[in-house]
Order: sequence, then C-alpha cells, then structure tokens
Amino acid sequence: MDTPLREPTFLILTALAVEPMHGYGLIGEVAALSDNRVSLRPGTLYGALDRLVDAGLVEVDREEVVDSRLRRYYRLSPAGDATLSAETERLRRNVEAATARLAARARAARPTTTPRLAGGLA
Repeated sequence: MDTPLREPTFLILTALAVEPMHGYGLIGEVAALSDNRVSLRPGTLYGALDRLVDAGLVEVDREEVVDSRLRRYYRLSPAGDATLSAETERLRRNVEAATARLAARARAARPTTTPRLAGGLA
C-alpha cells in the first residue's frame, strides 16, 4: 500500500500500533483518535481490514467467542508498522513545512516601521 494513506486507513493503523483490537474496539478508537471526525461503520471497517490484511499491513492476532459471537482481533504487522512510520514521518515533514510558511507569512505581515515615541526628542 502506497503513501499517502487515506485518513481512515492511517487511523486504523495508528489504533493498532499499541495493541491488538477487535472491530468494535477499532471503531471506538478511530473515533477517539479523530476527535469524532471519522466514524467508521462496521461494513466499512471490515472491508478496510480485509484490504489491509490482503496488503500485509494487518494480521489476525486471535479469535474468541464472546456471547456466542466470534470476535476477531487484529494487530499491526511489521510491514504495517513500517508503513505507519513512513506515513507519520511524511506528515510530520508536511506539518513542519506548513508551520514554517505560516510563521514567515506572519513575520512579513508585521509593520516594518518603528513606532514613534510621544514627546519628541529624548
């Protein structure tokens, strides 16, 4: 999978960076990481997880039965870890560049004249 990653994919990989999680746990973690801007529906999440597993970025960690339902846990694979690290670095560089440009614009917008002191000569 090539960078740049789409935001939901980036957030899924980020959520799995700490520990294996099951689907509904991932839905909640992605919402928390994005301050509720990204809300994944189960069908969307499981489709994304299938693609990430096929791409080798995510692996099935384990399965367990809870309340007569199968719960599958996913973990970040070594390739997923490398992809997340590379994308994080790319985003960090972009943020640094944008921050520097905004600071330069703010400096350029400041008045260049020295304010006059009241009262004449000192």
